[in-house]
Amino acid sequence: MHPTIEAVTRDIERRSSDLRDDYLGMIDQMGANPVDRKQLSCGNLAHGFAACSSDDKATIKMMEAANVGIVTAYNDMLSAHQPYAPYPDLIKAAVKQVGSTAQVAGGVPAMCDGVTQGQDGMELSLFSRDVIAQATAVSLSHQMFDAVVMLGICDKIVPGLLIGALQFGHLPVMMIPAGPMPSGLPNKEKARIRQLFAEGKIGRDELLEAESASYHSPGTCTFYGTANTNQMMVEAMGLQLPGSSFVNPGTELRDKLTEFAAQQVTRITALGRDYRPMAHIVDARALVNALVALLASGGSTNHCIHLIAIARAAGYRMNWSDFDAVSRVTPLLARIYPNGNADVNHFHAAGGTPLLFTTLLNAGLMHPDAKTCLGEHFADFVAEPGLDSAQIEWNKGITKSLDANIISDIDNPFAPEGGVRLLEGNLGRSVIKISAVNPEHWRVRAPAVVIDDQNDLKALFEAGELDRDCVVVVRFQGPAANGMPELHKLTPMLGVLQDRGFQVALVTDGRMSGASGKVPAAIHLTPEAVSDGPIGKVHNGDIITLDAHTGDLTLEVDDANLSARVAAGQPEQSRTVGRHLFGNSRAQVSDAESGASFLF
Repeated sequence: MHPTIEAVTRDIERRSSDLRDDYLGMIDQMGANPVDRKQLSCGNLAHGFAACSSDDKATIKMMEAANVGIVTAYNDMLSAHQPYAPYPDLIKAAVKQVGSTAQVAGGVPAMCDGVTQGQDGMELSLFSRDVIAQATAVSLSHQMFDAVVMLGICDKIVPGLLIGALQFGHLPVMMIPAGPMPSGLPNKEKARIRQLFAEGKIGRDELLEAESASYHSPGTCTFYGTANTNQMMVEAMGLQLPGSSFVNPGTELRDKLTEFAAQQVTRITALGRDYRPMAHIVDARALVNALVALLASGGSTNHCIHLIAIARAAGYRMNWSDFDAVSRVTPLLARIYPNGNADVNHFHAAGGTPLLFTTLLNAGLMHPDAKTCLGEHFADFVAEPGLDSAQIEWNKGITKSLDANIISDIDNPFAPEGGVRLLEGNLGRSVIKISAVNPEHWRVRAPAVVIDDQNDLKALFEAGELDRDCVVVVRFQGPAANGMPELHKLTPMLGVLQDRGFQVALVTDGRMSGASGKVPAAIHLTPEAVSDGPIGKVHNGDIITLDAHTGDLTLEVDDANLSARVAAGQPEQSRTVGRHLFGNSRAQVSDAESGASFLF
């Protein structure tokens, strides 16, 4: 093992020992004294299987076969989740072949950040993660199940499902993906057209045509945003079948992987001899493996929040210093848009997760002995699925990239370190995704342009007031202020300014995501403005230095002057699209570096 990877893992374990012991104590208690079907009264059990077929009722009554709970995030508005419609029947048929049963335990909400981007509904997005966690717990609270499969892909949905399922960590749990849509309009071309629209050079019809050619069919969006980063990380944690993340929907291999996963989870319950509870798979090694996969692939900065919350649900304390330390020794081995021109289909074709993980294992950057849902350890788990006579077979996968412009090797990385760095200074702590930013833009020193709403930038841009070096400061965008919406509405305009030759950067207590682009952005700044963070005292014209080389984020105002300033007041909050229902969530949410959760 690389000494830094080993050291960070041990540090996480040491600082979390009390929390992890408490969590495992809860899980052990649930495992030793489960309120399972044997403890249910006849009335309870009759309610639990009333809608089942007579065959399934007989199997459930025997108590000797696994009953698998299905927690689904299906809806047909999300392209990524639309393929899930037939999955419950597919899963039920598959487990029936091995003498088990399955029931849909419950559904969880699933919103699309692509639809709500720049809209009022985006303020519900981050909080939906914790609502999904609660809905998952409600789904599993009937204690009818020996194992769980979870159907979810997109941004807040997978983290929410994991957080909720970890409260039932005595059960084996597997995620089942649905795969990305086929490649459409290249993402680089889509970004070019967005910038042309921002400059007023094309109209809305042309923009919509380009967007529709990019997001064009069932399946996950093909750029490497949070949804696809979710798949990468869950596979790295050993909770999803190896090599299954980016197999397209509607293919025979996709369906056979779903059937295999459904049957595999019945083999690892407490009823058999290969018991693999989720709580013992998701340990510090699995979390660090997920972090390494995130960084080596240039994945979503949303996981600077989500992975910390997932870890907390499993009894671990992670922080951005862990991210920074691991990033500095993890080479960037993948170029997937927005870090390159390829999409996830191209990544999968070039060798995909089996090649990436094998490369990282051989370099000592992933824990080979981490536990997984299949195979003895993670080193055995890494494989590529294929079909032989319509049955899944597991192969070791290729060891050399089929396209070195998409997946590189350890001796020729695209960058010597991963995509995330910690920034800190008198403004607080934040993170920056550098893998998509050219090194000449890593340092920006310029006057501040302060706004309290991302919509205010458009008027300044169109008036030409931003045609100069500037650091755009967008405040009151943190979790306690308005639910921490993503701010990608800003990206095209800032990109245009950068292309015009200006030094441009963004500083915000809000979020960006896996689609974070070429403009340097200090994001997730904590403490946030509404929690008396110094960002609330920044004035227009103040000089700010953002330096990703040194990790410096400094407001060039002396301490006495800064302390004497009166913080700006928070703008009035709207009550549209149900935002007032999340007032209690905003009042008790933790800061971004603690996972931005109202559950912990």
